[in-house]
Amino acid sequence: MANKRALSWSVAMRDIQNDRARRSDVREERLRTATSLRGTPALPLSAWRGQSGRRYVVGIHALDDDPSEVGDAVVIAVRRGGDGTAELVAVTSAGETPRERLGRGWLTRARARGATEMHVHRLAEDAAARRAVVADLGGAVV
Repeated sequence: MANKRALSWSVAMRDIQNDRARRSDVREERLRTATSLRGTPALPLSAWRGQSGRRYVVGIHALDDDPSEVGDAVVIAVRRGGDGTAELVAVTSAGETPRERLGRGWLTRARARGATEMHVHRLAEDAAARRAVVADLGGAVV
């Protein structure tokens, strides 16, 4: 007597599509960072998975850090729960020009909505790429 499970191809494909649909939510995926050989602390890094499935590596900063140091980047305001899960509160693009720079007003509104951390993605090459990342992360601008 063999234990064989008959599974149709269409059922298997449906299950794969449903799995992809469940995973399409924007979410944080914590990165494991190791300490260096000299015992320095681990880098505070994480990653966010966008609706497209793309992963965006971010540096984690305190919400009180100086926003003028951000430069060309995508900035994500995050609320960290007691269990360690992160919830995206707001996301915006920051640039070098005064018009594009991250303003204190954005941080104030994000803080009012419960943000406790600022995640900064600096790997987008230009303003168009930063706008695409913002859109992929849901464009939840405060």
